[in-house]
Amino acid sequence: MDQNLAINIVIAVAIAWFIATRFSGVKGLRTLKADQLNDELKANRHHVLIDVREPGEVKQGYIAGATNIPLSQFKQRIGEIPLDRSIYLYCRSGMRSKQAARLLYKSGYRKLAHLQGGIMTWRGQLKK
Repeated sequence: MDQNLAINIVIAVAIAWFIATRFSGVKGLRTLKADQLNDELKANRHHVLIDVREPGEVKQGYIAGATNIPLSQFKQRIGEIPLDRSIYLYCRSGMRSKQAARLLYKSGYRKLAHLQGGIMTWRGQLKK
């Protein structure tokens, strides 16, 4: 087999794997629209709301009651998240919150939901 062809195949497989892992669904993760998330946060007082954006992004505004655990620190801080509570995640667009949910699921968390489209879709008030 030509060496260039083999390299191209490896690169194509790596790209396909990357896309599949970033855009595929996460087992056990419910995807909520902004109004659904708002309703659930009001109805379930024993939840944990996690903003997985970086601190600089959070300064622009966050959903009231959210705890900031940036995705970049998630593995080190996962122990701060109670295992027995409903966990709601959000980020800017919904991609990082799915990654965080994947980490949580692998660690035994099962009551997971995230905000579809991230905070950009949120219509409620933001805290600063």
